[in-house]
Amino acid sequence: MRLRTDLKAGLLLALGFATVTAAPAEDKKLPAPWEERAITAPLDRADFSGMLTREKLDELTSIGEHLFGAHFTPLDGVGRPMATQAIIPTKRRRETRLSFQRMAGMDAASCASCHNMPVAGGAGDFVANVFVSEGFSNADFDSIDPQFSNERNTNHLFGAGLIELLAREMTVDLQAIREEAARQARAGGGTVTLPLETKGVSFGSITVEADGMVDLSGLDGVDTDLVIRPFSQKGVMTSLRQFTVNALNQHHGMQSTERFGARWTGEADYDEDGKGDEISPGDVSAMVAWQATLEPPFATIPDDEAWRTASANGDKIFDSIGCSSCHIRALPLSSLEFADPGPVDAAGTLRGDEDGAAAVYDLGLYEWAARLERNEAGQAMVPLFGDLKRHRIADQKVAILGNELLAQRFVDRDVFMTGELWGIADTGPYGHRGDLTTLDDVIRAHGGEGSQSARAYEALAETDRSALIAFLKTLVIDR
Repeated sequence: MRLRTDLKAGLLLALGFATVTAAPAEDKKLPAPWEERAITAPLDRADFSGMLTREKLDELTSIGEHLFGAHFTPLDGVGRPMATQAIIPTKRRRETRLSFQRMAGMDAASCASCHNMPVAGGAGDFVANVFVSEGFSNADFDSIDPQFSNERNTNHLFGAGLIELLAREMTVDLQAIREEAARQARAGGGTVTLPLETKGVSFGSITVEADGMVDLSGLDGVDTDLVIRPFSQKGVMTSLRQFTVNALNQHHGMQSTERFGARWTGEADYDEDGKGDEISPGDVSAMVAWQATLEPPFATIPDDEAWRTASANGDKIFDSIGCSSCHIRALPLSSLEFADPGPVDAAGTLRGDEDGAAAVYDLGLYEWAARLERNEAGQAMVPLFGDLKRHRIADQKVAILGNELLAQRFVDRDVFMTGELWGIADTGPYGHRGDLTTLDDVIRAHGGEGSQSARAYEALAETDRSALIAFLKTLVIDR
């Protein structure tokens, strides 16, 4: 991956300076290295539309990498004195007394402040935990008490473009099944129930009456609109674009014009900090492009012979105790072409070509794409060790992973998205709060739908438990 072995470039990036791969300052895409700002001029999406060449994509991702690692300052528009962190633009009753606060933000100067393990774009330690709540409309106090918010550890972003592409294809499949059920019900004049299954993952069933009424009671692990939302630990974020727009406002007080500008609010400076139109759609696109093209984690083969032997045994145990029923080793992906903005994004985020032509990034242009195995149909097999589905992961006996007090976006407190295991060797600590320090701890913490596998793990001989850990420790992030 670019810059992974260049220490000097990494240090410059962490400081928010242009790296050696960034566009020249005179191009007005990035500031001069000594300037105390991250953005000189807004990036124009029109300069990066249509199917991008590898050269053009590298130019865009270099800008996105800079923005991801940069420390935003008041010259860029950092802060939101009269706006809250709420996803829907919300005014404060009075100017906040706290520029930085842990609960409702601002809580970081840079995306890389939290996404940094083992490198930029990675996960975060417990110290980088964030706090989320549907109730942050006017937080004039700073408290991390769990009755006010849910504390969350930082997920890594490697392979995120592939994850979003899988979610898009699965959404298309599920919604097509809904339409087929409606068609059959109309044609047959009776009730039709069809299984909701895509890429080998079952999301329950859907029932449609002859008059078009839809029964959604059979749904399992997906929202009623049948849109797969693969990001966040609750699975409530549809896309990298939505995730980026939300995070810029919550964590940095940087408002994107596509949600906080005149298009939605009628104001150029919604947060009243003296800086209007802070993050352009092009700036968001650059950050999305960098995240979407991050190399996915691949399993490594240990040099140590004893580790190789133990890992091979643990590989088999992983399946035998049922871990792979949720942590599916690989899901098939038909297309590596990533369109941004995407087709099914949330309101307040650009969709498709509504603001000019969408850009298309062919992830197949990257060297790492050749490492993806192909199935008999020619589809790329994405080795995520996940299923992009929500599961109830705690119960009365084992409640550690259901330790939150507040629901999020109508998702119950003990229901979470299956965590993808690729890269897990490099992204501890574990659990939704990052409060479980070992893989052994987090496996034992599984309750609810994960209880049977966890209890099977506990019943294994010590050597077999050690072998399973040895296998999971091969799931690394390439540095």
